[in-house]
Amino acid sequence: MTVYDLPTPSDVVQADAKRTAMGRLRMLLVLLICAAPVVASYFTYYVVRPEGRRNFGDLIEPVRALPDATAQTLGAASMLLPSLKGQWLLISVAGGACPADCQHQLYLQRQILTGLGKDRARTDWVWLVSDDAEIPSSILPGLKEATVLRVKPDVLTQWLQPAEGHQLQDHLYLVDPHGQWMMRFPAHLSTEGALKTKRDIERLLRAAASWDEAGR
Repeated sequence: MTVYDLPTPSDVVQADAKRTAMGRLRMLLVLLICAAPVVASYFTYYVVRPEGRRNFGDLIEPVRALPDATAQTLGAASMLLPSLKGQWLLISVAGGACPADCQHQLYLQRQILTGLGKDRARTDWVWLVSDDAEIPSSILPGLKEATVLRVKPDVLTQWLQPAEGHQLQDHLYLVDPHGQWMMRFPAHLSTEGALKTKRDIERLLRAAASWDEAGR
């Protein structure tokens, strides 16, 4: 009859610790592999860039996540802002009355995204309305492709930030598919500025092509 030695308690503890460490290492490797395409695309855009090329928009560092807050659709339905994740978001902010400069901003937003061609499906046009004012019926037909949400002004001011000397409604803001605000475009865009904005977005979309897909 063969007699086997039983492991000592210290051997059992060491073996368990070794298995736990190996499991954590494997999990870390899996996470790194999953994150690699995202990290590589941002590295390509932010770091590996030809000399002489500069961003038109201001990069936001550190990025700021979509707030865990509730918004309202024009139909008075409630939705959480983080549900917008999964697409690139080009965002404008203005009161519901939307005077001429606001309407011009919305027009440029639409033109910028339309100009992306086949990559338009990877982007959403978002207007965040910062008050309860009624939206002019004359502009509603032009907003059929837009996501229009009413958001409390304090939520917006805690998340987005204008350039010094400007207001939130003066800019367009870009949010990546992970829900991170990562770029702010110059205030009061001209037609030329809109073209430069489109080029910035095109470069980001190309850099993210390996991991970003259209739709949520």
